[in-house]
Amino acid sequence: MTDHARIREAVETHRAMLTAFESHGIGTVVAMAQAIVQSLRRGGTLYLCGNGGSAADAQHIAGEFVGRFRVERRALPAVALSTDTSVLTCIGNDYDYQSVFSRQVEALVRPGDVLWAFSTSGTSPNVLKAAETAKGKGACVLAFTGRHNSKLQALADLCLCAEAAVTARSQEIHQLAYHIICDLVEQEFRE
Repeated sequence: MTDHARIREAVETHRAMLTAFESHGIGTVVAMAQAIVQSLRRGGTLYLCGNGGSAADAQHIAGEFVGRFRVERRALPAVALSTDTSVLTCIGNDYDYQSVFSRQVEALVRPGDVLWAFSTSGTSPNVLKAAETAKGKGACVLAFTGRHNSKLQALADLCLCAEAAVTARSQEIHQLAYHIICDLVEQEFRE
């Protein structure tokens, strides 16, 4: 495959996924934003987790909430569970890698909080364990996946699936969707 053909294929796949998102994902995005707003208004906190690029997305979103996305408003409580290396390495060493997020959920999450879990496969053991723990504590679980009918989707209260054979294509739709969610939530708290 030539470079030009590879680029065209990526753009065509992205375009098809955008069409699918417009058809099937907008209602889910609105519901996710509403769940976050309801939790924050009641004094809840948004927690986020994922591995690799999804960990970076979780950190990006937490930054948009604590800082700001587009407009001036109060800081909103959001924590990416992938950022404290001392906690991550302690849990990984003393327990196992599957517990790096769930142990933090056990310590921090309260009923009414939101856990936003990212796993493009929908099967990441540490993300699944965190979602299970959050559900057990009475938190709302939001999920972004790249595979339909995944284990994570089954655990989630709301799931946006951007199915693609290539993880990067799923993450591109996830980024669009989470930026929209940041905007919708921020509008509810603007000064």
